[in-house]
Amino acid sequence: MKRPPQHPDQTAPQPGAGPAFGKAIRKRRKALGKTLEAVAQETQLTIGFLSQVERGVSSPSLSSFMRIAAALQTTMEELLSLPEPFSVFSPREGRSTYRLGEAGKLYEKLGPGFQGALNYPSIIHRVPGHVSERMSHEGEAFLYLLEGQLEYHLGDQVFLMGPGDSIHHDTRTLHYSRVLGDRDSVELWVSSRPRRTSPVLRSVAAGGDSDG
Repeated sequence: MKRPPQHPDQTAPQPGAGPAFGKAIRKRRKALGKTLEAVAQETQLTIGFLSQVERGVSSPSLSSFMRIAAALQTTMEELLSLPEPFSVFSPREGRSTYRLGEAGKLYEKLGPGFQGALNYPSIIHRVPGHVSERMSHEGEAFLYLLEGQLEYHLGDQVFLMGPGDSIHHDTRTLHYSRVLGDRDSVELWVSSRPRRTSPVLRSVAAGGDSDG
């Protein structure tokens, strides 16, 4: 399988990074009439970190971004200003891609196919040695490994995954994974879309993100 045009190692600007991303969060927060303190309380993040995100100084991790979007009653896609045309057919060429938080991780959007969809499909590309953020949140996730090798941690269990292997679990169980070997991983994910009214999401820092 060929890599998408924008690879995590490339330096071309991508949605979700820099001042424009922070301005979108700040604009949405002010439109709702919320203070940084109110958002900090809802997301369990520090005021200082949220201020840095809005100023484009820091980039939030995936879990932090999910909490911020929920607190602002919106979605990550809307804050990233990603085009989200509803189409049941997704051609390979022209898909939206973005990076978020963790270096060496690229998201390739596959949906949603229609308004009100409950599942969010995507392909994630990761570099060798990449360790995902430890997360626990409401919902469920399905992963089908297309390329590469993964060490997948789910609660007290550890699964060694190769191409063709899959895993489907309740995301309230603490989970994270590591890319093994010297090849990029290519992962097909289908996850339930987070509820806008529920910012509750826990993560255990795996290094790299300073979200208080």
